[in-house]
Amino acid sequence: MKYDTVIFDLDGTLTESEPGITKSVQYALEQMNRPPLDAATLRRFIGPPLRESFIAVAGMAEDEADEAVRIYRERFSTVGWMENSVYEGIAPLLRALKAGGAYVAIATGKPEVFSRKIIDYFGLAPYIDRLEAITLSDHHADKVALVRRALPERYERACMVGDRAGDMEGALGNGIDGIGALYGYGTREELENAGARFIAASVNALRDILLDAGDAPGGLFVTFEGTDGCGKTTQMKRAADWLRGRGYEVVSTREPGGCPISERIREIILDVGSAGMTAECEAMLYAAARAQHVSEVIKPAVKRGAIVLCDRFLDSSLVYQGVGRGLGMGAVRALNRLGVDGCQPDLTLFYDISPERAMQRRRAASAPDRLELERKEFFEAVYGAYKALAAEDPERIAVIDADRPIDAVETDTRRCLAETLDRPARR
Repeated sequence: MKYDTVIFDLDGTLTESEPGITKSVQYALEQMNRPPLDAATLRRFIGPPLRESFIAVAGMAEDEADEAVRIYRERFSTVGWMENSVYEGIAPLLRALKAGGAYVAIATGKPEVFSRKIIDYFGLAPYIDRLEAITLSDHHADKVALVRRALPERYERACMVGDRAGDMEGALGNGIDGIGALYGYGTREELENAGARFIAASVNALRDILLDAGDAPGGLFVTFEGTDGCGKTTQMKRAADWLRGRGYEVVSTREPGGCPISERIREIILDVGSAGMTAECEAMLYAAARAQHVSEVIKPAVKRGAIVLCDRFLDSSLVYQGVGRGLGMGAVRALNRLGVDGCQPDLTLFYDISPERAMQRRRAASAPDRLELERKEFFEAVYGAYKALAAEDPERIAVIDADRPIDAVETDTRRCLAETLDRPARR
C-alpha cells in the first residue's frame, strides 16, 4: 500500500458534523443572549477548539467563552453528536486500509468522550487502531502532539488526512505527508498555505491517493428473504438508511425486477391476468429476469465497492418454484446457473414468521398479486423450504425472528449487517 500508517482528523474528514456543531453553537449563543451568526460564520467553529472559536469568532472574553462551551455541551452531549453522518465512501476506504494491513488512527481536537461515541455509533470503531483526542478540560488542541501520540512506534510511510490548516501543521510537525480533505470545511488556499502535499477534492480522490488500484475491495451483496408479509421490505429500507448514514454507497434493488428489462418481466409474472402460467414458464421467467439483473445491476455495483441490498434472490426461486411448484431445487439451481454466473450473497437475512401470520399482514396491506393468491399448503411448503435452506447454510443465512415489533427486528438486522461488515473485505 502507498501508506502503512494513516491518521485521520474526525470532523470534516471522516464525518460531516456541521449540523450538530452549528446548532449547538447557536443554542449557546441564544442562551447567552448573543445575536445569531450566519451559516458561513458558524462553519468557522468546525475544527478549532470551541473555546478559541467563541473568543475569536464570537468576540467573547475568556470567562464568557468558558460558559459558552459549558452550554454548548449541554446540547451537544444529548443530541448534537448524533446530528452527524459519515461521508459516503469513508467506511469502504477504512475497510480497504485495514484489509491491506495499514495502521489507522484518529487525531482530533474534539473531546475524547464525544469522539469515541461518534465512531462507535457510526460503526467506524472496528477500523480504528487508536484514537487521540483532547479532554473536556483542555482549552487548546495541540495537533502536532495529538498526531505524534497517534503514530505507532514503527512505520515506514505515514500521512495525516484532515480538512483544516491545523491538520496539515500536525503532519508537518511530525515529518509525515499532509493530505487535505477539500470536501470538508477548509479551503484549498488554507490547505495549500499550511503545506498539504496532496489535496483530495472528494472521498473518491482521497481513495486514489491512499490506495493502489488493486487495493480497493469489492462491496457486499446482501439478500432479504422470507414469505410475503414477513416484513423484509420494511427492514431493507431501514437497513439502507442506516448504512448510508455510515458512509456506504447503497444500491437497493429487488427481484423479480431491479432494471428495466427485468421489471417488464416482473409485470408478467405477478399480473393476476397471467393465471394459468405453467410452473416451468414461471421459473424460466424468474431466471431470465435474474440474469439481466445480475449483469446490469448487482455485479457492477459490488465491483465498485457498493453494498447491494436485494429484496429476494435465488433462494426465493428455490423455495417458491423448486418446492412450492414442485420442480425440485436441483432443477431450479441448474436453470439459474448461467444467469447467476457465480454471483452469491455474502449474507442472506431470512425473516422467520409463520405463513399464517405473514399472510395476515400481507393481505391487510394491499390486494394480493398472482402468487399471493395461492393456497395455504403452498405457503406452508415454501416456509418449510426456507427453514431447510437456513439449516443447510448457517454461515450465509441468518435467521431473524420476524414475529416481533419492527424496532426489535431492526436491531437484529443491524447486528447481522455489522458482523458481516467486520469480516475481511472481498477482493
